[in-house]
Amino acid sequence: METDTLLQTDDKRTNNHKNRKFTSGKITDDEEMIDLTDARDNLENVNDRSRGSTNLMDSLDDLPPGIGTYEDFHTIDWLRDISRDRLRRRILQKKRSNSCLDKLKRAHDAWSGWLCVVCVGISAGIFAGLIDIGASWMTDLKEGICFEAFWLNKEQCCWGANYTTFDSEKGCLQWHQWPELFGAGGDKGTQYTIRYVMYVMWAMLFATLAAMFVRVFAPYACGSGIPEIKTILSGFIIRGYLGKWTLIIKSVCMMLAVSAGLSLGKEGPLVHVACCCGNIFSYLFPKYSKNEAKKREVLSAASAAGVSVAFGAPIGGVLFSLEEVSYYFPLKTLWRSFFCALTAAFILRSINPFGNDHLVMFYVDYNNPWHIVELIPFILIGAFGGIFGAIFIKFNIMWCRFRKNSKLGQYPITEVLIVTLITAVVAFPNPYTRMNTSELIKLLFSQCGPEDDMNLCDYYNRTYTDASSNVQIASIQDGVKTALWQLSLAVLFKLVITIFTFGIKVPAGLFIPSMAVGAMLGRIIGIAMEQIVLQLQNTPLDICTARQQCITPGLYAMVGAAAALGGVTRMTVSLVVIMFELTGGLQYIVPLMAATMTSKWVGDAFGKEGIYDAHIHLNGYPFLDSKSEFQHSTIAHDVMRPRRSEPPLSVITQDSMTVDDIETLLKETDHNGFPIVVSMESQYLVGFVLRRDLSLAIEEEVENLKGNAINNVEGIVSASPVYFSSNVPVTTSVRGGPSPLKLRKIIDLAPVTVTDQTPMETVVEMFRKLGLRQTLVTHNGRLLGIITKKDVLRHVAQLENQDPDSILFN
Repeated sequence: METDTLLQTDDKRTNNHKNRKFTSGKITDDEEMIDLTDARDNLENVNDRSRGSTNLMDSLDDLPPGIGTYEDFHTIDWLRDISRDRLRRRILQKKRSNSCLDKLKRAHDAWSGWLCVVCVGISAGIFAGLIDIGASWMTDLKEGICFEAFWLNKEQCCWGANYTTFDSEKGCLQWHQWPELFGAGGDKGTQYTIRYVMYVMWAMLFATLAAMFVRVFAPYACGSGIPEIKTILSGFIIRGYLGKWTLIIKSVCMMLAVSAGLSLGKEGPLVHVACCCGNIFSYLFPKYSKNEAKKREVLSAASAAGVSVAFGAPIGGVLFSLEEVSYYFPLKTLWRSFFCALTAAFILRSINPFGNDHLVMFYVDYNNPWHIVELIPFILIGAFGGIFGAIFIKFNIMWCRFRKNSKLGQYPITEVLIVTLITAVVAFPNPYTRMNTSELIKLLFSQCGPEDDMNLCDYYNRTYTDASSNVQIASIQDGVKTALWQLSLAVLFKLVITIFTFGIKVPAGLFIPSMAVGAMLGRIIGIAMEQIVLQLQNTPLDICTARQQCITPGLYAMVGAAAALGGVTRMTVSLVVIMFELTGGLQYIVPLMAATMTSKWVGDAFGKEGIYDAHIHLNGYPFLDSKSEFQHSTIAHDVMRPRRSEPPLSVITQDSMTVDDIETLLKETDHNGFPIVVSMESQYLVGFVLRRDLSLAIEEEVENLKGNAINNVEGIVSASPVYFSSNVPVTTSVRGGPSPLKLRKIIDLAPVTVTDQTPMETVVEMFRKLGLRQTLVTHNGRLLGIITKKDVLRHVAQLENQDPDSILFN
């Protein structure tokens, strides 16, 4: 459940001690953190221990495990964590002149951030290379096997033959297709049947393994991962989502799911894989492992590396992280993200998984100019991309909601197998749905050359003087006509099947299926434009000269891919940069920009949300979008809690409560934090303390004072007074009363507050830009109530006529 200091948490943890009861949150494996006031006091007294204070924490090293950490499904406090890091650096700066060891620590702290992102980039590149090689091998396994070296795919198997050439359909003599192994002979019907059956059987096997591995070992490895990454980068805690098991299972199952022929891609999940690497390496560096806000800087750099290795686009990866997923992106994170993305791209280039000296499969080698009148079909393609995105988002969310609210969600493996069976059976007869989606996009982006004998290049009387000459414009023949209706059927099939595929319980990316639909549609329009221009030759509208090809259908496919992906994700700047880095077509930026912007405008006309934001809201993640605007006239008093029909606000006084009172308050309430006031009568605000910190501090103090019993010093008992103030009376211990419990250093003495008349527009902006967990509401200095992030989200949902109870973690 998202952090909510006045709403109930998922679990109640109570530890019963002899003759005393103390409520304590279970210490998780999260990082230890520094309290704001503790760090401030230690900055002033870093070398001064002469006070003789018996306070719980006197230095940064005295913190008990768990203080300042966060429970699962809670939101971090950005201001608190950033302040802790700032004070930590100031303490290091003050210690630097003391010894060589302190100087070395300071130097290590300075370069540890760069070292961390280098490690993340290297690991992301290695994982991406292994995934590309494995997916290619398993995809070709559905067609046949290389007897001489079974670990090679079809193309690599034929590289070793010096006396043959590679045929993408038949392979070579070293590559044995399944009909040949089964002794089908020359009967084409039998060969086709065997290929069909083996294709379906391998697809079902790969899908079954992927679904079972996800279900048994890492449930978080399913899906794209980008909606959850966006939520985590906004400050939400999801334990295990970026763990080592998720990394391993997602990498393996990604290869299996792609090889099964499902309408999904591995590019989106690569962002999740890279972020898993970032999370794991961050634990090797204390300044990131002990600070959730700092850790998200590493995760932002990791997401950039994920896109860099997915598309071979380091600059586009940085812009994707900035535009699409990151919530907090300071300038130093920009530099480190670029360095991380560059390192990942270099490692992937060194591995060279495609054997073509390029990072991806879609590189284009033509630079034909485009004409200004072509902006009309480019804009039309952009409009089609926006419509496609709106249709896909609407029906995919409908299907996912149905899955979530019906019994279908209880049988994830069965759903995967049904979708795989339908996909394999329907896809095999059509060559454009049978082939690997990445290879399909590469085919659609390419330009017909003298060596191409496929249907898409079946033009009438087209001649080539040499391989590098310009391709002449010509009329289409039966091969192209066949390819056109096959592509039309493939567009419809991909649209429908992707709606049902995105969301099943296997790793499933959306980049490649969306680009494939747009590329097929763009290629169809490009061929149509080519024939229109051919018919207009020798007329005033003729734009071609010397019968050279002035219309490039591959360019239209490229523009269509960008338009469809933009319509689904609503990306703009990062998408254009990714596309020209992906293809190398720098001269086609203007067509890509025109189509991408048109796609976004048309898509926004049907709905403002992209697919990732829609899935965030579907799952109820507490994500406050910084791009949306709040345009209502409510005030803080309308949203704060408690309301008139609710019990009074639970508070703690600074010096008039005992351990028993605190224990009772913890036992009877489930609030995640408590305001501290001067007294119940005045309600003047002193600070704020988290439930978890309060429970752990009491337990730690009890453990520390147990050893004092041998010295006849009485420890903490139920009647011990609890002081949150700096001035503690000494009369209690002098008169032989119970020892006081001093907890001033665990409280936040500077909580963010607003008055009850503050406009909610201002409050919402504070939550967005400051990353608040909660803000306290006061009137003339007196505490009135509290507003949490969930209260803001529910208020926004209610004003937008949505169900406010949907704002929770499901």
